[in-house]
Amino acid sequence: MSGSVRSTGAVARLSSLPGVSTASDMAAAAERDSVTGRLLPVRSELSAALPLGGLRRGSTVSVRGSRALLFALLAEATTRGSWAAIVGMPDIGAVAAAELGVDVRRLAVVPAPGTELLPVTAALLDGLDLVVLGDGLLARHALSRQQTEKLTARARHRGAVLLAADAFPGAELELHCTPGRWYGLDESGGYGYLRERAVTVHGSGRGAAAKPARVSVLLPGPSGGVAAPHSSGTETSRAREAG
Repeated sequence: MSGSVRSTGAVARLSSLPGVSTASDMAAAAERDSVTGRLLPVRSELSAALPLGGLRRGSTVSVRGSRALLFALLAEATTRGSWAAIVGMPDIGAVAAAELGVDVRRLAVVPAPGTELLPVTAALLDGLDLVVLGDGLLARHALSRQQTEKLTARARHRGAVLLAADAFPGAELELHCTPGRWYGLDESGGYGYLRERAVTVHGSGRGAAAKPARVSVLLPGPSGGVAAPHSSGTETSRAREAG
């Protein structure tokens, strides 16, 4: 499979979707783009939490409780030429996404799909590399197991990655964060700004992801995106979950 927007027909369908904020730019750029391979890259600091070190095309991933982690997972792929879409997050901020490393020029946004959630998501999976479903979207639209299975199958057949900002039935990989210490305040006087936060990213799932893993990172880090922790290398190595 090649091409981050995979066919002229898919681009035409995307261009017709209401609320896709970058559809015209995508249509113009699609012919120039070429992204190959079965794995979409993630930042090296996060790779230890993923069984294959990246996001496998055709997979479904649940990312619970952290939009920062969700955006961080999009960052490397979009900066290397992949296209992503976010569905059902009307309060999403392009500035926040950019600070976490997402190339927002390659990000389509459908803030309110309304009753067209399934066809909109299917069209995006047909044309783009990564599609994010916003938190609470499945519950608000009362999607059945059969409907979620159709989306999973669509992602698998089209070679896209479906990421849900919530629990998702049958997800191949589940990720969540355990928050830790904030950095930035002067410890003696309490002055300054909270700039960085230590978190532990936990990964588990089925198949290749059956062995739980965790990695410690800064999210946000000094530049706003994900970064290695302040302490040395042992924290960033892959480890089995206790218990």
